[in-house]
Amino acid sequence: MKPFIFIRKKIISFLILLFIVFLVLFSNSAFIATKKGINLWANNVVPSIFPFLIAVDLLKQTNVIYFLSTYLDRFMRPLFNLPGIASFPFVMGFLSGYPVGAKIVSDLYSNAAFTKEEAERMLPLTNNSGPLFIVGTVGISFYSNTLIGIILLITHILSSITIGVINGLFSRLKIINTYSNRSPIKLNKDNSISELGEILSNSIMNSIKTILLIGGFVTLFSVVIAILEKTKIIIFFSRLISSTIHCNSNIVNALLSGIIEFTNGLSKLSTIHLKSISINIILSSIIIGFGGVSVTLQVSSIICKHHLSIKKYILSKIFQALVASFYTFLLLKIPFFNFDLQ
Repeated sequence: MKPFIFIRKKIISFLILLFIVFLVLFSNSAFIATKKGINLWANNVVPSIFPFLIAVDLLKQTNVIYFLSTYLDRFMRPLFNLPGIASFPFVMGFLSGYPVGAKIVSDLYSNAAFTKEEAERMLPLTNNSGPLFIVGTVGISFYSNTLIGIILLITHILSSITIGVINGLFSRLKIINTYSNRSPIKLNKDNSISELGEILSNSIMNSIKTILLIGGFVTLFSVVIAILEKTKIIIFFSRLISSTIHCNSNIVNALLSGIIEFTNGLSKLSTIHLKSISINIILSSIIIGFGGVSVTLQVSSIICKHHLSIKKYILSKIFQALVASFYTFLLLKIPFFNFDLQ
């Protein structure tokens, strides 16, 4: 194990050094990609996530979590084999988008609200793209079509619930004491008007930290994609895959970009004009379902201090991407949603 860890550290050091060299060699492309990443973040990500980040942080100061855990346990337990408190990150994760769900799960787990096994199963269920991003950014901004955003939102929600149900079924097959190491949910004290300013300030500061973290990842991976394109690496693999499966290399390029960073990939995919726009929509559902390496690393950075495993999250998200594409394919067969017939 020690030699493996040593080699892994050396590989990481080599990749970081190589990245710096490419930054110097392709400084102009990196500069343009940085501006593009910041624009994507500022114009699309911040408006769709930042208000929800503040709202979620404010809600955590109230007794909403307590009441949700009390009344929704009857639904969460049969469906997902999770306690009622899981409903809070589930709902807030869908409303807010990546990686808010992971942050809420980590915060609640640190307070022993549920077990480690439950927390790891909750991560893929609660960490999803939000409706403002899917409908507003992808549907309206990228595709100039609200209905496309609604289709992607429906299939995204259904695929996430499907994965949650499947993980819950598998957990029932294991002999796990899901009630150990769990603390009862306590009521928060009622906050006075005089404390409102302080609570709001803390919520805004916490939200700014999270949104800056997201912006850093979006911008960094915009540069990574630009370097991969400049070195022809992503183009090489795009052409290799496209020639193997006989498809449009631009589509493969956008899909690979989306696997790396989903905002950039979705933006690219929406600009590719094909005879059948259904292909663009189905591939968009794959990218949104998986979330990209960038989001995965964001989640990892949030949960690592709590020693939660990222493996189950990655496997679940890969499966969710496939399930989402299947649901999208079925939905597009309905005449009302079939853009190829319009």
